[in-house]
Amino acid sequence: MTGAAEVPPAGHPAIRVVAMPADTNANGDIFGGWLVSMMDLAAGTVASQHSKGRAATIAIDGMTFHRPVSVGDVVSVYADLISVGRTSMKIDVTAWRRSRNGLEHERVTHATITFVAIDDQGRPRAVEA
Repeated sequence: MTGAAEVPPAGHPAIRVVAMPADTNANGDIFGGWLVSMMDLAAGTVASQHSKGRAATIAIDGMTFHRPVSVGDVVSVYADLISVGRTSMKIDVTAWRRSRNGLEHERVTHATITFVAIDDQGRPRAVEA
């Protein structure tokens, strides 16, 4: 998908960052792990806000990378709470890219990340629905 068919979600991204040369492998490609890290940070922010405290990543549903990210691209990560269990939260996370000087957005990848709210000893704790 390209052009007008791809529109980022409404609202503000949880994280917006520029991909830098330090985020690349020896071939100059942005590490997939760097992008997963940005997505985990964005989802973790949503989980911590909702649970009003610490939350730990326990699962990331499968990801497919649809587009590459290049040095200088602006990466926007959107994260939305989609379900809440007794101690867990599922966060829908989508990463988008645009060239630093461009206007066109492209979806890079998507995942559902599950977090568990934890107490100061690292044990699961209840969360409000």
